[in-house]
Amino acid sequence: MSNLSKKELRNTIANCLSDQMEPNTLDENTISETLGERIANAGVSRRSFMRYCMGLSAIMAIPTSLMPKLVEAALLSPVTSVVYLSFQECTGCLESLINVFPSTKYKTDSIENILLTALSLDYSETLMAPSGDKAEKSRADAIAKKNYILVVDGSIPDDKAGAGFFIQSGKTGLQLLKAAATNAAVVVSVGTCASFGGLPAAKGPTGISPTGAISIKAALKSFGGTYATKKVINVSGCPPIAEVIAGTLIYWILNKKAPALDSNLRPKMFYGETVHDECYRKEFFEDGLFVNSFDDAGARKGYCLFNMGCKGPITHNACTTLKWNQGTGFPMEAGHGCLGCSEPGFWDKEAIAGQGVGFYKPLDINTVDD
Repeated sequence: MSNLSKKELRNTIANCLSDQMEPNTLDENTISETLGERIANAGVSRRSFMRYCMGLSAIMAIPTSLMPKLVEAALLSPVTSVVYLSFQECTGCLESLINVFPSTKYKTDSIENILLTALSLDYSETLMAPSGDKAEKSRADAIAKKNYILVVDGSIPDDKAGAGFFIQSGKTGLQLLKAAATNAAVVVSVGTCASFGGLPAAKGPTGISPTGAISIKAALKSFGGTYATKKVINVSGCPPIAEVIAGTLIYWILNKKAPALDSNLRPKMFYGETVHDECYRKEFFEDGLFVNSFDDAGARKGYCLFNMGCKGPITHNACTTLKWNQGTGFPMEAGHGCLGCSEPGFWDKEAIAGQGVGFYKPLDINTVDD
């Protein structure tokens, strides 16, 4: 933090937070570099900002004499740049993210507040206003910087087998990913498609994926060099829970490092337990009380859905703890078994002993570690 005099600090505040700002046109807007500039662009007045800092200093028991330092830190702290790329995906992951709600435990907030105060979304084909050449310039400008978070959803088609499945501005998915990953501090693969290949990588009855799709981690590994060792965080799910995506991003922004990851590169704070571990129907599983048909007496009594193909015992996710739709519920609470969407090979698992084949085929109960 620089040592500004009180006069210099007042001038900085005045410049950043003018009471009478002239609105810029869309084409004239520049990427916000600091929180102060971001607040100014949102139309917050100098007076409102100072009231906020005074309240914040009171809550944090900061002496009045140190409030100028708090103001300076808030104004001059840079926001974290995020570049968001979409490949073979359905937009469900981004749709999930924009419905994030505040969570004290995982330090998430509404999407508008996250975009206002925590990160700068410098490129996102789905959400950005520019198109065509202006959009291409936005991406080029964003990835020319250093240490941004590269968020990717969707799997990558093979250049040889599936180049025709993804071409953007004359470049293949692999070429676009490589360019965007060069200066990234971390790559966050959002969704099962980006994390493990997902639906585009499903082989089906032919045993061959039409696009030769691979995960983001596999694509980076194929580039070799520093790309192969680039830090990757998988946030799997079809789609992932909104607060899981946002919580992972916020963790990196606050700590400048990844949280503890499991063997599939997923944050243990969200994927450390199975869905079965915290399911309220688990007591029925332990008592041997199961639903055998979606309309039977057991279903009406809320018995365990294991016999209906529930993959909860082998699925690692936060569905039964964090829950979906702003904490409203999860699939088993609605009467349907877990499909295992956050696990590798979700769409067409091979006949691996104990893992079942198909959404409604039960697991081998002897393989469930209770």
